[in-house]
Amino acid sequence: MSLTRRDFARKSAITGAGVALAGSVGALATAPNALASTDTDSAGEESAAAHGGVGYGPLLPDPDGILALPAGFKYRIITYSGKTKLESGEFTPSNHDGTSTFDGPRGATLLVNNHELKGPRANWKYPVPLTDGLVYDPAASGGCTVVEVRRDQVAEWVGIAGTSTNCAGGNTPWGTWLTCEETEDKAGVNGMTKDHGYVFEVDPSDRRANQNPKPIKALGRYAHEAVVIDPKRGHAFLTEDAAGPNGLLYRWTPPEGYCHGRGKFRTLADDAGVLQAFKCFDSGGKFVDDLSRATKIGTVYGVDWVDVPDRDAKTTPVRKQFTDGQVTRARKLEGMWWGDGGTYIVSSYARTESPVQHDGAVWFYDPKRRTLTLKVLLGVNPDPSKDGAFDGPDNITVSPYGGLVIAEDGEGVQHLFGATDSGRTYPIARNELNIGTEEAPEYSEFTGVTFSPDGRTLFANIQTPGIMLAITGPWKRQQRG
Repeated sequence: MSLTRRDFARKSAITGAGVALAGSVGALATAPNALASTDTDSAGEESAAAHGGVGYGPLLPDPDGILALPAGFKYRIITYSGKTKLESGEFTPSNHDGTSTFDGPRGATLLVNNHELKGPRANWKYPVPLTDGLVYDPAASGGCTVVEVRRDQVAEWVGIAGTSTNCAGGNTPWGTWLTCEETEDKAGVNGMTKDHGYVFEVDPSDRRANQNPKPIKALGRYAHEAVVIDPKRGHAFLTEDAAGPNGLLYRWTPPEGYCHGRGKFRTLADDAGVLQAFKCFDSGGKFVDDLSRATKIGTVYGVDWVDVPDRDAKTTPVRKQFTDGQVTRARKLEGMWWGDGGTYIVSSYARTESPVQHDGAVWFYDPKRRTLTLKVLLGVNPDPSKDGAFDGPDNITVSPYGGLVIAEDGEGVQHLFGATDSGRTYPIARNELNIGTEEAPEYSEFTGVTFSPDGRTLFANIQTPGIMLAITGPWKRQQRG
């Protein structure tokens, strides 16, 4: 049933101030670029008082030049492209991206790690190895590895190969990983022998289940970024990272009688279920053409869903199948994470292609209320080369200690940072691995931020050259501040 503009306006009038905000994270900032603009300025023993109990204090330089962390925290390198090796003897592939954790055998932690490698294999020094039985397109460079972590031991093997531009993805309630291809390359483009732009399922616990990879065509072919599964209703929500025009947020509704579970996606017909794109309107019933229109934390939009005409984009990319006024768009729709009864959705930035410019936003979609609420908004960072302000949020996770943990993919300095329920933000880590020069330093983005199942370890990646890190320390429940 559609949530009509009239229904949304009526509900907003009843509440007096818009539909009630959803999710426990609350408004994570109170003004553009308010996120952590001062929280990194305190030092040493003043940190506890200066932070009012929020965060873990200032970041301390790493003598090894990898990762700056607060006092009491430490990191462990789990995989390192070109240095660590797979079980089969090849080097760990490069360009680590979206990641999730799972309970493994005998107390181990399993992770599935995307490798965002686009185009022909010859373009990359360390592509994902073409392991027998796990290859979709032998011309493609990307894929996933599965990593098994124990206290003093790490093993890694290929989960899927021959896919392209595996950016983010999402875990499922039944314990598998959905890896997303952020590309629209068809067979014959960039040397590919098969069409790309699909979602694939990877089972970290059952290697046999990953044999003969099959794209989940029911979820559409476009520049996929991330996906979450609504554990109650069964919907899949998916982001599209694209421009010209800006990308869309999608919802896939399973066909009647379908039940999720391990291996069930393989049974679906290519046109199974209904794929739809979102359409937003404000409390006055006015259509919202682009999410960048929202300039105030707490903005709430009603959401309706519009059927996708051709989900496999045989002749026209999906986002171009809609005319102005049919759907809502947003630039750089990136990471997603299910929590608090809905899904958090990141828009990394908006520039001149969008109605209003910003340096990052996080939204929360409540499927029960069918509302989208703006939780985080960062104004354009005037000097990304200086440490302090954050910009370009990308991968995201809900923290077991309250609030969110966000991976930065902006300009200049790159961080992992946290945001409490009430809006205080704090740094967790800073990338100190300079892949540029001393005169022109360059720092790669963070990706794949995710906690271990027991909540004791925060895993994250430095995308280039491709390093998976495990961060441990005195984690604590974050005060509202």
